[in-house]
Amino acid sequence: MSAKVKLTQINSPIRRPKYQEATLIGLGLNKLHRVSVLEDTPSVRGMIEKVKHLVKVEAAE
Repeated sequence: MSAKVKLTQINSPIRRPKYQEATLIGLGLNKLHRVSVLEDTPSVRGMIEKVKHLVKVEAAE
């Protein structure tokens, strides 16, 4: 079984570069306090790195 990561959006993409909003949408987030559980892959980690100031990252069970 592969590892999963739980993302919670904690900040708004308003007044941020458009690519950051697009990255949040790609991660399945678009409103504050939304939660998304994704596979822990290098591509997902790269997307998280681009918006790490807008999301909270936790290990999913």
